[in-house]
Amino acid sequence: MGRATVYRHWPRSDQLLLDVMAGADLPLFKDPEAPVRRWLHRQLRQLADELMAPAVAGLSLTLMQSAIWDPEIARRRDESNKAIGERLEAAIRFAVAGGELTIEVDPANLTAMLVGPIVYRTAMQREAASDDMIARLVDGVGTWR
Repeated sequence: MGRATVYRHWPRSDQLLLDVMAGADLPLFKDPEAPVRRWLHRQLRQLADELMAPAVAGLSLTLMQSAIWDPEIARRRDESNKAIGERLEAAIRFAVAGGELTIEVDPANLTAMLVGPIVYRTAMQREAASDDMIARLVDGVGTWR
């Protein structure tokens, strides 16, 4: 699609962002698998790799900035954050129920502790999140067996 066509349909970038968000299905952190520790590491690795793509990083940062001023974008951001949080909490409950994990983190902090550092490293610092960094994040959740 040409630039002129894009601007004709979406005169402002935040309008395009809203339409993209409306049609996007958040693919990460769905359907946890045992062993959860390995599954969680793969999911976080995928997130980190996707955030290294300039277009994805740009979209993420635009979303964060636009949500400050636009209530509709903030609402959609909050919906995405809620979905990620619920999925991560479900995965951790699955790990606890399976005897794989003794949790040592308040579930309210789980998303910030796991996802936050990856977003900062990739989108803000524009550096790759190493496997060691991701492993340390996962290990910080609790005691894994």
